[in-house]
Amino acid sequence: MYVTVLCYPNSCSVSKWAAPFGGIAIHSSCAFRIGSRRWYSYKSVRRPNLGATSVPKVEPPKEQPEESSKAESGHGSLAKQLRAKILATGPIPVAEYMREVLTNPQAGYYMNRDVFGREGDFITSPEISQIFGELVGIWLVSEWRKMGSPSPFQLVELGPGRGTLARDVLKVLTKFKQDAEFSMHMVEVSPFLSKAQAQRFCYSHQTLPEDAQQPHYQEGTTASGTKAFWHRRLEDVPQGFSLVLAHEFFDALPVHKLQLVDGKWQEVLIDVASSDGAEDAGFRYVLSRSQTPVSSLYRPMPGETRSCLEHSLETERQVGLLAERIERDGGIALIMDYGHFGEKTDTFRAFKQHKLHDPLLEPGSADLTADVDFKLVRHIAETRGNIHCCGPVEQGLFLQRMQGEARLEQLLAHALPENQEIIRSGYEMLTDPAQMGSRFKFLAMFPGVLAPHLDKYPIAGFS
Repeated sequence: MYVTVLCYPNSCSVSKWAAPFGGIAIHSSCAFRIGSRRWYSYKSVRRPNLGATSVPKVEPPKEQPEESSKAESGHGSLAKQLRAKILATGPIPVAEYMREVLTNPQAGYYMNRDVFGREGDFITSPEISQIFGELVGIWLVSEWRKMGSPSPFQLVELGPGRGTLARDVLKVLTKFKQDAEFSMHMVEVSPFLSKAQAQRFCYSHQTLPEDAQQPHYQEGTTASGTKAFWHRRLEDVPQGFSLVLAHEFFDALPVHKLQLVDGKWQEVLIDVASSDGAEDAGFRYVLSRSQTPVSSLYRPMPGETRSCLEHSLETERQVGLLAERIERDGGIALIMDYGHFGEKTDTFRAFKQHKLHDPLLEPGSADLTADVDFKLVRHIAETRGNIHCCGPVEQGLFLQRMQGEARLEQLLAHALPENQEIIRSGYEMLTDPAQMGSRFKFLAMFPGVLAPHLDKYPIAGFS
């Protein structure tokens, strides 16, 4: 399998690419025209063989529901839209491609179907074991009490998936909140998933009319009487002391792929794979011949040694908003995701039915993701606000330090014999370094004014 990369003078070796988010058109000076279409000279670069990558075996998926069939029919139209845009304006950044593929209102991957669980394309930690959500809830209660148990407070989750984590944390908060009052605020762009979340933890819910002029578009009430609200943006969540969760949220934010060439950063873009404008033409990666707006404005962090990397402007924006909110209103943010600390170069990939998938094939049919750069997250949090960060720490260590084994033994003692192995293997998957234990990381954000207090009373799970 090959990809094409734009040629440029004194070309250097180009590393393998995987496909990024982005929406910046290259300068017109980077190309010449044939008719009304801009074209380039290319050279081929071999991509990694996805078929040779070892991935866990999974059971064949069951027959897809009607919603999934509708989504499948939209994949072709999304590819046509992307192809038409590229033919009209030129290659697009990986970030723009990623954003369209995941959140296009009509055919976006997340917008019209359930993609989670064993019958979807990937499974998340809260779906594997209830222990995960329970320990996250206990952690929130522990740190909230250290801060004086402020009331009322808000439980906020960014990208709640099916709502499983929110449901498990809700149970813990309801049990240990004492007399405090709190509300739930879900930040979700998918109409399909927002309804699934409400069905997961609400006793009743309703979608507001489009002209409601409210900061939320859906509201509900849990069985315990807690009010829940759904927002499309973090900025729409009301001000106030907040406990914020972001589990596998940042890995889905668009990334730009950048390559250092002759001392200047250039951007990897996505182009159509055929020059004749065929309707069934696929897509390929190309390298801009000169700087794009993103590559020209990019400034590496001190000590950066990589010559190719992935940079997420949306991650910068969201972390900045979190930092400003926590500094202004008080609260805590816990980011849980797979990632690295500024050393990886090429992590953009796709997953379909629990297997690696070509990100440029059938856009909208597979999940697109890139590892979170936790070094960038810490840097933005600490420079955009007076924030004290802790971590990242490996998921396995965090769960063990939160007494995960003790909770496991409690569950096993009350489980039917035929369920014990399922419970045990689920916890092992979460904590085993060879599985999810070291791949996933936890990072916490606190108001900077609490740093002396947190030094005296160490943060649970991080030491």
